[in-house]
Amino acid sequence: MARVKITETVLRDGHQSIAATRMRLNQMLPVLEAMDEIGYNALECWGGATFDTCMRFLGEDPWERLRTIKKYVKKTPLQMLFRGQNILGYRHYADDVVYEFVNRAVDNGIDIIRVFDALNDPRNMEAAIKAAKDTKAVHVQGAIVYTISPIHTMESFTKGAMELQDMGVDSLCIKDMSGLLAPYDAYNLIRMLKKHVSVPIELHTHCTCGFGEMTYMKAIEAGVDIIDTALSPFGEVTSQPATETLVMALQGSIYDTDIDIERLWPLTEHFKQVRKELADEFKLTMPSQINPAVRKYQIPGGMLTNLYNQLKGQGSEDRFDDVLAEMPNVRRDLGYPPLVTPTSQITGSAAALNVLYGRYKIITNEVRDIVRGKYGRVPGTISDEFRKMCIGDEPVIDYRPADDLEPELEKARKTLADEGFPNASAEDVLSFTLFPEVALPFFRTRKEATL
Repeated sequence: MARVKITETVLRDGHQSIAATRMRLNQMLPVLEAMDEIGYNALECWGGATFDTCMRFLGEDPWERLRTIKKYVKKTPLQMLFRGQNILGYRHYADDVVYEFVNRAVDNGIDIIRVFDALNDPRNMEAAIKAAKDTKAVHVQGAIVYTISPIHTMESFTKGAMELQDMGVDSLCIKDMSGLLAPYDAYNLIRMLKKHVSVPIELHTHCTCGFGEMTYMKAIEAGVDIIDTALSPFGEVTSQPATETLVMALQGSIYDTDIDIERLWPLTEHFKQVRKELADEFKLTMPSQINPAVRKYQIPGGMLTNLYNQLKGQGSEDRFDDVLAEMPNVRRDLGYPPLVTPTSQITGSAAALNVLYGRYKIITNEVRDIVRGKYGRVPGTISDEFRKMCIGDEPVIDYRPADDLEPELEKARKTLADEGFPNASAEDVLSFTLFPEVALPFFRTRKEATL
């Protein structure tokens, strides 16, 4: 049976990629019950940047959003994206936070947790995978971040996949966050993985380079089990290929998704309206064309815009191409990390500083931390000269970085009590631990609203 399953991303990565994660819960509610009837493999609706954005820009409680979606979606599994030891933030958190977060996520309605690490260091995924497996209630998916470099090969990705399978994941995802995976590479990679792992394989890509649909078709022919798509108003360009397009492309073939295309059109109409509302309310400039050069520079689409705007802010936008050309050099110096949050931002800033002020005249703390091993094991090697220039004779961490972290939850609970929230829920304590500067003002506003 070759039927391809579809994970719908419109409620998370779709609007994260196209509309800066600004979709509100009340814009999802009218169609949740209809979406539950489609026959999707899963609805990706939580994690990634949604958690932070809910509190920071939308005045919403991310936990409340999850509970509400769960109330309306009774048959289709709800999926989240989890950044390993970084959870949903930008630094490593202690194991007690990872365990508690996984447990709360499952209790509030998550059925599938997709775990990845920016460096593909399995040690940074250990705690999250173990916590998810311990709940016995959730499907844990291990993800491998796809990237291109002289040291990233079919063999290295396969080795990573086998390690994750040994760690007990229920399925695997190839996470191609920048849309770099070319069609025939996808075919060869899926074929190779199928020979070495027995768990289902899901492919996640973006259309940034223009490969999206071609890559999915070749992956499907190679035997991929699940693909991620987004309904067309929030699909294509920097997002996933469009759900409707893939459903129609596979119709009547041995790969038929069994999704009734007629049921998708009302959803398309609804999200067209939502897209318009978001553009108007937040004055968003949404990505309107593909950028094949992304494969050359291997920079996620959203980061290109941020980099340009940062340079423009300093009156140096004329150096944009120089910064792009410097990115691969910095990446080589740092041991070829995949470019995904937070490594993409760290590499981008370093390249900009090199171009504006001279190579490594200014070295950021984050670059030093990568060299120190604080983010985990880089895929390649960092030269002794570069290491010495960054951190002198300081020792390099060669163990799991989180082993250095003290438990954090009790301290966060006390701080919250001192700030006037002595009876904070377990969920609020987690929100505060991850994003203290965003959560506190959010809690205060929420409290005032209920007085």
